[in-house]
Amino acid sequence: MRFEFFISRRYFKSKPRRTILSLITLLSIAGVTIGVTALIVVIAVMSGFEADLKNRILGIEPHLVIDRGDQPFKDYKQVVAEAEKTPGVLAAWPVEELQVMLKADTRISGAVIKGIDPLAASKGLNIPSLETLLPSTQTLNSRRATVPVPPPLVMGRDLARALGVVQGDTLFVVSPKGTLAPVGVVPYMKRFEVVDFFQTGMYEYDGSLVFMRLEDAQALARSQGAVSAVEVRTKQVFQASDIGKRILARLGKGFRQQDWMQLNRNLFSALKLEKAAMFITLTLITLVATFSITSSLVMMVMEKVKDIAILRTLGATARSIKRIFVMQGMIIGTIGTVTGVFFGTLLCYLQDTYQLIRLPGDVYYITALPVDLQLLDVVAVGLSAMCISFIATLYPAVQASRFNPVEAIRYG
Repeated sequence: MRFEFFISRRYFKSKPRRTILSLITLLSIAGVTIGVTALIVVIAVMSGFEADLKNRILGIEPHLVIDRGDQPFKDYKQVVAEAEKTPGVLAAWPVEELQVMLKADTRISGAVIKGIDPLAASKGLNIPSLETLLPSTQTLNSRRATVPVPPPLVMGRDLARALGVVQGDTLFVVSPKGTLAPVGVVPYMKRFEVVDFFQTGMYEYDGSLVFMRLEDAQALARSQGAVSAVEVRTKQVFQASDIGKRILARLGKGFRQQDWMQLNRNLFSALKLEKAAMFITLTLITLVATFSITSSLVMMVMEKVKDIAILRTLGATARSIKRIFVMQGMIIGTIGTVTGVFFGTLLCYLQDTYQLIRLPGDVYYITALPVDLQLLDVVAVGLSAMCISFIATLYPAVQASRFNPVEAIRYG
């Protein structure tokens, strides 16, 4: 055992002559513990919200979008075939997207239409039985042979609530891509049947998004068989950009790719900024808590003046005296950090397992506080607390190393 650590441990275990010194030491440990615990819990909750949002977004949006900018294209079957040949791709499907107005009996609302191939998209979108809800053209024509059936669509539950429609109702979809008449451009209008609803928990999708068959969306857009993009789902979401580059290499010039992080750049940038801000704020709280470590060491230095003088007389160097009090402070910081990591991890485990903190369903899209505790976050918090504790020990340790042993013995 090193000489400095031996002395530091003896000082920590010994009962101080001043009761207030012992109290300050306990408060120092408690302050670091509370700061580390709060930091771990808050970072885990922020990561939980981010992970939950990613899962919900990727359940309704593709991992990758291939298009020609704002220009529709007709050779989408070749794009789909090349994408499906690329390693790492699970599914690819064409999409026709446009903004429309939905008109129910007494209400009207704007919406975003996504025309898709139901069979292919069902492999990549988290909407149950999509291929059954949106049947193929052949199946729909066979039904129309007996009874006239309007084409089907699937809409978000919040949008259906705003329009006041239920399953089986019909409504008009009004497309701005109309025909030119003597009075101007006349919008194209077509009746559709609401066959089902979906709910992601995110109002951005549930309140504005509508799925329908690709052929029906192309008719509304008057695209003459063209599509606006090809959507792709990959096996590894964080490799979507690399897979997109390989697909573009197969297709040649004229195409571009956007992954899910680019499509939702603003949202995830805001989440990262908020997480970083919370980390800095709570780290400052831990910094304030470590001020008591400085106070504790300053008082201990004043109490151990004679001991310091004796150690210097016996041959201890100024660097050794400095190390003794640095180690003394680091013992306090280590106990507080380890205890804080334990309690923070325990609270996250209890919340993740038993969902102790519930959220009102009419305010939040989730019913319990989400928790996603990452090992790197715990390590970062622990290292930050230890670094702050080390900085807090420097001033009193330097002052202790500067004592003149002769003066200390004479006037101590």
